[in-house]
Amino acid sequence: MDPHLLTTFVTVARHGSFSAAAAELGYTQSAISQQIAALEADLGLPLLSRRPVEPTEAGRRLLEHAGPLLLRLRAARADVLRAAAQPRHRLRLAASPLAINPLLAARLARARAAQPRLEVTLHTCGRDEVTAKIAEGEADLGLADGIAAPSDPLRLPDAGPMTAAGAAEEELVVALPADHPLAGRSALRLADLVDARWLQTPLCPLARLRDLVGEGFPVGLDYRGDDVHTVVNLVAAGHGLTLLPASALPARSPHSAPACGVSLASPRLVHRVELLHGALPLGPAADLAQALSV
Repeated sequence: MDPHLLTTFVTVARHGSFSAAAAELGYTQSAISQQIAALEADLGLPLLSRRPVEPTEAGRRLLEHAGPLLLRLRAARADVLRAAAQPRHRLRLAASPLAINPLLAARLARARAAQPRLEVTLHTCGRDEVTAKIAEGEADLGLADGIAAPSDPLRLPDAGPMTAAGAAEEELVVALPADHPLAGRSALRLADLVDARWLQTPLCPLARLRDLVGEGFPVGLDYRGDDVHTVVNLVAAGHGLTLLPASALPARSPHSAPACGVSLASPRLVHRVELLHGALPLGPAADLAQALSV
Protein backbone atom coordinates (compact mmCIF):
# COMPACT_ATOMS: atom_id res chain seq x y z
CA MET A 1 0.00 0.00 0.00
CA ASP A 2 1.20 3.49 -0.87
CA PRO A 3 1.74 5.38 2.43
CA HIS A 4 0.53 8.63 0.80
CA LEU A 5 -2.79 6.98 -0.07
CA LEU A 6 -2.99 5.51 3.43
CA THR A 7 -2.43 8.96 4.94
CA THR A 8 -5.22 10.37 2.79
CA PHE A 9 -7.57 7.58 3.88
CA VAL A 10 -6.84 8.15 7.57
CA THR A 11 -7.39 11.90 7.18
CA VAL A 12 -10.73 11.47 5.37
CA ALA A 13 -11.90 8.95 7.98
CA ARG A 14 -10.87 11.26 10.84
CA HIS A 15 -12.75 14.25 9.41
CA GLY A 16 -15.66 12.30 7.90
CA SER A 17 -15.30 14.64 4.95
CA PHE A 18 -13.43 14.67 1.63
CA SER A 19 -13.39 18.46 1.53
CA ALA A 20 -11.99 18.82 5.07
CA ALA A 21 -9.28 16.27 4.27
CA ALA A 22 -8.44 18.17 1.09
CA ALA A 23 -8.07 21.41 3.06
CA GLU A 24 -5.75 19.75 5.62
CA LEU A 25 -3.58 17.94 3.08
CA GLY A 26 -3.45 20.72 0.48
CA TYR A 27 -5.09 18.78 -2.37
CA THR A 28 -8.25 19.42 -4.35
CA GLN A 29 -11.32 17.45 -3.34
CA SER A 30 -11.15 15.67 -6.70
CA ALA A 31 -7.57 14.57 -6.01
CA ILE A 32 -8.62 13.21 -2.59
CA SER A 33 -11.42 11.20 -4.23
CA GLN A 34 -8.99 9.81 -6.79
CA GLN A 35 -6.53 8.76 -4.08
CA ILE A 36 -9.23 6.96 -2.09
CA ALA A 37 -10.42 5.25 -5.27
CA ALA A 38 -6.85 4.15 -6.02
CA LEU A 39 -6.45 2.66 -2.54
CA GLU A 40 -9.80 0.85 -2.83
CA ALA A 41 -8.79 -0.48 -6.26
CA ASP A 42 -5.48 -1.72 -4.81
CA LEU A 43 -7.28 -3.67 -2.06
CA GLY A 44 -10.30 -4.59 -4.15
CA LEU A 45 -12.66 -3.47 -1.38
CA PRO A 46 -14.70 -0.35 -0.61
CA LEU A 47 -13.16 1.43 2.37
CA LEU A 48 -15.49 4.41 2.78
CA SER A 49 -19.21 4.82 2.37
CA ARG A 50 -19.97 8.17 0.77
CA ARG A 51 -23.20 9.42 2.37
CA PRO A 52 -22.33 9.82 5.15
CA VAL A 53 -18.57 9.53 4.75
CA GLU A 54 -17.57 6.80 7.20
CA PRO A 55 -15.42 3.67 7.12
CA THR A 56 -16.86 0.38 5.94
CA GLU A 57 -16.06 -2.77 7.92
CA ALA A 58 -12.94 -3.21 5.77
CA GLY A 59 -12.09 0.44 6.33
CA ARG A 60 -12.33 0.06 10.10
CA ARG A 61 -9.98 -2.90 10.00
CA LEU A 62 -7.52 -0.91 7.89
CA LEU A 63 -7.66 2.00 10.35
CA GLU A 64 -6.53 -0.34 13.14
CA HIS A 65 -3.32 -0.98 11.18
CA ALA A 66 -2.88 2.44 9.58
CA GLY A 67 -1.84 4.42 12.68
CA PRO A 68 0.98 2.07 13.74
CA LEU A 69 2.14 1.64 10.12
CA LEU A 70 2.39 5.37 9.47
CA LEU A 71 4.05 5.95 12.84
CA ARG A 72 6.70 3.34 12.04
CA LEU A 73 7.38 5.04 8.68
CA ARG A 74 7.80 8.44 10.36
CA ALA A 75 9.94 6.80 13.03
CA ALA A 76 12.21 5.24 10.41
CA ARG A 77 12.75 8.62 8.75
CA ALA A 78 13.47 10.31 12.08
CA ASP A 79 15.86 7.53 13.15
CA VAL A 80 17.92 7.89 9.98
CA LEU A 81 18.11 11.67 10.42
CA ARG A 82 19.05 11.31 14.10
CA ALA A 83 21.90 8.98 13.23
CA ALA A 84 23.39 11.66 10.96
CA ALA A 85 22.70 14.56 13.32
CA GLN A 86 25.45 16.69 14.80
CA PRO A 87 25.58 17.34 18.56
CA ARG A 88 23.64 20.46 19.54
CA HIS A 89 22.93 22.32 22.73
CA ARG A 90 19.24 23.03 22.18
CA LEU A 91 17.32 19.96 23.25
CA ARG A 92 13.62 19.12 23.27
CA LEU A 93 12.35 17.10 26.23
CA ALA A 94 8.83 15.63 26.12
CA ALA A 95 7.32 14.43 29.40
CA SER A 96 4.00 13.03 30.50
CA PRO A 97 2.28 15.09 33.25
CA LEU A 98 3.55 13.18 36.31
CA ALA A 99 6.98 12.26 34.93
CA ILE A 100 8.91 15.27 36.28
CA ASN A 101 8.99 14.37 39.97
CA PRO A 102 11.30 16.15 42.46
CA LEU A 103 14.09 13.64 41.88
CA LEU A 104 14.11 14.09 38.10
CA ALA A 105 13.68 17.85 38.37
CA ALA A 106 16.83 17.91 40.54
CA ARG A 107 18.73 15.71 38.06
CA LEU A 108 17.74 18.04 35.24
CA ALA A 109 18.97 21.02 37.26
CA ARG A 110 22.35 19.35 37.91
CA ALA A 111 22.70 18.44 34.22
CA ARG A 112 22.04 22.02 33.17
CA ALA A 113 24.50 23.32 35.75
CA ALA A 114 27.13 20.96 34.34
CA GLN A 115 26.43 22.13 30.78
CA PRO A 116 26.03 25.93 30.98
CA ARG A 117 25.32 26.21 27.21
CA LEU A 118 22.53 23.63 27.36
CA GLU A 119 19.06 24.95 26.45
CA VAL A 120 16.13 22.64 27.20
CA THR A 121 12.56 23.08 26.02
CA LEU A 122 10.16 20.98 28.09
CA HIS A 123 6.81 19.98 26.59
CA THR A 124 4.21 17.99 28.54
CA CYS A 125 1.82 15.65 26.75
CA GLY A 126 0.17 12.26 27.10
CA ARG A 127 2.33 9.18 27.59
CA ASP A 128 1.58 7.74 24.13
CA GLU A 129 2.31 11.15 22.60
CA VAL A 130 5.72 11.19 24.31
CA THR A 131 6.52 7.92 22.53
CA ALA A 132 5.29 9.28 19.20
CA LYS A 133 7.32 12.49 19.55
CA ILE A 134 10.51 10.52 20.13
CA ALA A 135 9.75 8.16 17.25
CA GLU A 136 9.00 11.01 14.83
CA GLY A 137 11.99 13.13 15.85
CA GLU A 138 9.88 15.91 17.40
CA ALA A 139 11.67 15.46 20.73
CA ASP A 140 15.23 14.40 21.55
CA LEU A 141 14.42 12.77 24.87
CA GLY A 142 11.21 11.69 26.56
CA LEU A 143 10.05 10.86 30.07
CA ALA A 144 6.95 8.67 30.27
CA ASP A 145 5.26 7.62 33.51
CA GLY A 146 2.72 5.03 34.53
CA ILE A 147 1.63 2.42 37.04
CA ALA A 148 3.68 -0.79 37.14
CA ALA A 149 4.85 -3.58 39.39
CA PRO A 150 8.27 -2.84 40.93
CA SER A 151 11.03 -3.00 38.29
CA ASP A 152 8.54 -3.96 35.55
CA PRO A 153 8.75 -1.90 32.33
CA LEU A 154 5.87 0.30 31.25
CA ARG A 155 3.50 -0.83 28.52
CA LEU A 156 4.42 1.57 25.73
CA PRO A 157 3.22 1.66 22.11
CA ASP A 158 5.40 -0.02 19.50
CA ALA A 159 6.98 2.90 17.68
CA GLY A 160 10.07 1.35 16.17
CA PRO A 161 13.64 1.16 17.51
CA MET A 162 13.80 3.08 20.77
CA THR A 163 15.72 2.86 24.02
CA ALA A 164 13.62 2.77 27.21
CA ALA A 165 15.43 2.85 30.55
CA GLY A 166 14.14 3.21 34.08
CA ALA A 167 14.60 6.73 35.38
CA ALA A 168 12.70 6.67 38.69
CA GLU A 169 10.28 4.65 40.79
CA GLU A 170 8.35 5.86 43.79
CA GLU A 171 5.53 4.76 46.05
CA LEU A 172 1.93 5.08 44.89
CA VAL A 173 -0.62 6.45 47.36
CA VAL A 174 -4.40 6.49 47.47
CA ALA A 175 -5.51 10.12 47.20
CA LEU A 176 -8.33 10.92 49.65
CA PRO A 177 -10.06 14.03 51.00
CA ALA A 178 -8.20 15.11 54.12
CA ASP A 179 -11.34 14.52 56.25
CA HIS A 180 -12.13 11.10 54.73
CA PRO A 181 -12.71 8.32 57.33
CA LEU A 182 -9.82 6.33 55.82
CA ALA A 183 -7.38 9.25 55.74
CA GLY A 184 -5.89 8.28 59.10
CA ARG A 185 -4.98 4.74 58.04
CA SER A 186 -1.32 3.81 57.69
CA ALA A 187 -2.03 1.84 54.50
CA LEU A 188 -4.92 0.69 52.30
CA ARG A 189 -5.56 -2.31 50.07
CA LEU A 190 -6.86 -1.65 46.57
CA ALA A 191 -9.18 -4.66 46.82
CA ASP A 192 -10.97 -2.98 49.75
CA LEU A 193 -11.73 0.11 47.63
CA VAL A 194 -13.37 -1.51 44.59
CA ASP A 195 -16.80 -0.19 45.61
CA ALA A 196 -15.63 3.37 46.31
CA ARG A 197 -16.19 6.07 43.71
CA TRP A 198 -13.08 6.82 41.65
CA LEU A 199 -11.94 9.54 39.32
CA GLN A 200 -11.57 8.42 35.73
CA THR A 201 -8.47 10.29 34.61
CA PRO A 202 -5.59 9.72 32.17
CA LEU A 203 -3.26 10.00 35.18
CA CYS A 204 -4.77 6.81 36.64
CA PRO A 205 -6.87 4.89 34.08
CA LEU A 206 -9.45 2.72 35.86
CA ALA A 207 -9.05 0.04 33.18
CA ARG A 208 -5.52 -0.51 34.53
CA LEU A 209 -6.86 -1.00 38.09
CA ARG A 210 -9.50 -3.43 36.86
CA ASP A 211 -6.79 -5.40 35.06
CA LEU A 212 -4.91 -5.70 38.34
CA VAL A 213 -7.74 -6.32 40.82
CA GLY A 214 -10.91 -7.17 38.88
CA GLU A 215 -14.24 -5.49 38.31
CA GLY A 216 -15.42 -2.55 40.35
CA PHE A 217 -14.05 0.99 40.68
CA PRO A 218 -17.24 2.88 39.72
CA VAL A 219 -16.66 6.26 38.11
CA GLY A 220 -17.47 9.23 40.32
CA LEU A 221 -16.34 11.78 37.73
CA ASP A 222 -14.75 11.46 34.30
CA TYR A 223 -11.97 14.06 34.06
CA ARG A 224 -10.34 14.19 30.62
CA GLY A 225 -7.50 16.54 31.54
CA ASP A 226 -4.13 15.85 33.13
CA ASP A 227 -3.59 18.78 35.51
CA VAL A 228 -2.51 17.38 38.87
CA HIS A 229 -3.75 20.42 40.81
CA THR A 230 -7.24 19.92 39.33
CA VAL A 231 -7.17 16.22 40.21
CA VAL A 232 -6.24 16.98 43.82
CA ASN A 233 -9.05 19.54 44.09
CA LEU A 234 -11.56 17.05 42.66
CA VAL A 235 -10.43 14.43 45.18
CA ALA A 236 -10.65 16.96 48.02
CA ALA A 237 -14.22 17.87 47.02
CA GLY A 238 -15.30 14.22 47.16
CA HIS A 239 -15.70 13.48 43.46
CA GLY A 240 -13.70 10.27 43.74
CA LEU A 241 -10.45 8.60 44.76
CA THR A 242 -7.38 8.11 42.60
CA LEU A 243 -3.79 6.87 42.76
CA LEU A 244 -0.94 9.37 42.62
CA PRO A 245 2.81 9.20 43.17
CA ALA A 246 3.69 9.90 46.78
CA SER A 247 5.56 13.10 45.88
CA ALA A 248 2.33 14.63 44.54
CA LEU A 249 0.59 14.58 47.95
CA PRO A 250 1.58 14.89 51.61
CA ALA A 251 1.09 11.69 53.61
CA ARG A 252 -1.81 11.87 56.07
CA SER A 253 -1.79 15.64 55.91
CA PRO A 254 -3.52 17.89 58.45
CA HIS A 255 -7.04 19.04 57.64
CA SER A 256 -5.66 22.35 56.38
CA ALA A 257 -4.50 20.49 53.26
CA PRO A 258 -7.20 19.72 50.66
CA ALA A 259 -6.28 16.06 50.22
CA CYS A 260 -3.83 13.50 51.50
CA GLY A 261 -2.14 10.31 50.35
CA VAL A 262 -2.31 6.97 52.16
CA SER A 263 0.18 4.24 51.28
CA LEU A 264 -0.98 1.41 49.06
CA ALA A 265 -0.38 -1.89 50.88
CA SER A 266 -1.40 -4.24 48.06
CA PRO A 267 -1.00 -5.04 45.28
CA ARG A 268 2.65 -3.98 45.12
CA LEU A 269 2.63 -1.15 42.62
CA VAL A 270 4.89 1.81 41.93
CA HIS A 271 4.79 4.97 39.92
CA ARG A 272 7.47 4.35 37.29
CA VAL A 273 9.17 6.86 35.00
CA GLU A 274 11.13 5.72 31.96
CA LEU A 275 13.55 7.69 29.82
CA LEU A 276 12.93 7.24 26.08
CA HIS A 277 15.19 8.14 23.18
CA GLY A 278 16.37 7.03 19.79
CA ALA A 279 19.98 6.87 18.62
CA LEU A 280 21.86 9.77 20.23
CA PRO A 281 25.11 11.28 18.90
CA LEU A 282 27.84 11.83 21.47
CA GLY A 283 27.34 15.22 23.04
CA PRO A 284 24.72 17.13 25.05
CA ALA A 285 21.75 14.83 24.32
CA ALA A 286 23.66 11.68 25.32
CA ASP A 287 25.02 13.45 28.41
CA LEU A 288 21.54 14.55 29.47
CA ALA A 289 20.17 11.04 28.91
CA GLN A 290 22.86 9.64 31.18
CA ALA A 291 22.14 12.27 33.84
CA LEU A 292 18.40 11.58 33.85
CA SER A 293 18.68 7.80 33.97
CA VAL A 294 21.25 7.50 36.78
